[in-house]
Amino acid sequence: MKKYPLKMSYVAKTAIWAGHKLSERFGKSGEDKISETWELTVRDKERSSILNGEYKGMELGRYIELCGASCVSDTHKDGDRFPLLIKLIDADDDLSVQVHPDDEYAGRVENSLGKTEMWYIVDAEEGAKLEYGLKEGITPEIFATLVREGRIGEAIDYIPVKAGESYFIPAGMLHAIGGGIIIAEIQQNADLTYRVYDYDRRGADGSLRELHVDKALDVTRVYTEDEVNAVSFAKGKNMKGIKGESLLAASEFFTVRKYEVSERIKCVVDNESFASILCVKGQGKIIFEDESYPIGQGDSYFLPAGMGEYSLEGSMEIIDSRV
Repeated sequence: MKKYPLKMSYVAKTAIWAGHKLSERFGKSGEDKISETWELTVRDKERSSILNGEYKGMELGRYIELCGASCVSDTHKDGDRFPLLIKLIDADDDLSVQVHPDDEYAGRVENSLGKTEMWYIVDAEEGAKLEYGLKEGITPEIFATLVREGRIGEAIDYIPVKAGESYFIPAGMLHAIGGGIIIAEIQQNADLTYRVYDYDRRGADGSLRELHVDKALDVTRVYTEDEVNAVSFAKGKNMKGIKGESLLAASEFFTVRKYEVSERIKCVVDNESFASILCVKGQGKIIFEDESYPIGQGDSYFLPAGMGEYSLEGSMEIIDSRV
């Protein structure tokens, strides 16, 4: 199978907290309001397809089957679940307060993978905030009491955010995206969420949205800043020395870099991992083997492992995610 930059289709989703920014600013189409677009997804129901070149129209999962597991990474095996799920999210209103289990709990209780994730703040309105972990001094036992008494707000740590920041959310950390924020989310390829509190909102059928309090209390834990950093940079903080490069995370689940491209920079996709290239600002092109692949705000490309050297050129902000 030929290896070249594969432009990805996306899957649009809607939720009660959805807005219009993904369509107005990123050119996404789908529902009247779009809560999120799954920019790189290889799942049973949500599937990215190739939009360019020789394999145009082929689902990415099928391309991987034909190309072989090595186009994902040098440790990926045939039949393994694709490791990452990458999204753009428009939170026009507050998301539910939630938590995700780790692999051990998810495997034992749900027959699933756990979910560690990270957020890159693409844009944030003035005063926007995240719910990020528990306040200092709140133990899991105190948290459980506050949840049972309907006083969860006393337990949550709220932090103001601005564009350009990133936040790592290990499994077990309580969190929620506040209204007025657009994020790029990089996560394990799992869709397992335990909702703790949802502001007594009702779904399309008029019923209160389901909560998963008991399971959430099972898995919620307290993280110090040092513990979060230890997980997010478990592989170390080595940089490639490329101009405009920032290392956002280097965990056991994914490595994420940001490139602020203002001049031509050279990169490489070796056998260790594929690269997901998501443009969150501006426009430019990917240059590979003397061919040019245009990329603009909201575009996503899959670069197969072992593809080799390529260049980025233009005026843009790129999120590069790998395993």
